[in-house]
Amino acid sequence: MIDPRGEAASDGRTAEPILAPFDAYRDTVRPEWIDHNGHLNMGYYLVVFDLATDAWFRYVGLGAEHRDAHDVTTFCLEAHVTYHREVKAGDPLRFTTRLLGHDAKRLHYFHEMYHAEEGYLAATNELMTLHVSRATRRGSPMAPAIQGWLARIQRAHAALPHPPQVGRRIGLTAAPTTR
Repeated sequence: MIDPRGEAASDGRTAEPILAPFDAYRDTVRPEWIDHNGHLNMGYYLVVFDLATDAWFRYVGLGAEHRDAHDVTTFCLEAHVTYHREVKAGDPLRFTTRLLGHDAKRLHYFHEMYHAEEGYLAATNELMTLHVSRATRRGSPMAPAIQGWLARIQRAHAALPHPPQVGRRIGLTAAPTTR
């Protein structure tokens, strides 16, 4: 979905459509990612979600070119994964990403991994990332143009339904669902 407002922006990206959600990254489950259960190993969920993050960062302006030019990077502060259905070797994957919130130094975003042909939700990944100066290794504000672009993206993404997995916590408060 493209932002219909077509609003002018001071970030120089007026003509670039706002994808709500961001829906551009695709991958395939690689044979080396499969575990002894015959499905995607839990560690490789993080690997492929990180590849989706790379695509998301390029879209929001925090790609490698920007990081190198401004001597900045990002650190993941927190990540949560929920697993819904198996994916196996050769399965095509489609990722959507939505911006849940941001401030001058942090991004809160959410990935959904779908089986690209069958359409089911396989897993989700909720993350909080910090923008960091490489020189000081401390949090630092993002460039004003990126903050402006993020504000536009967040306005478009705020209209999306709130994913039920966002903000989940782990625990044994409910009775078991299996015997």
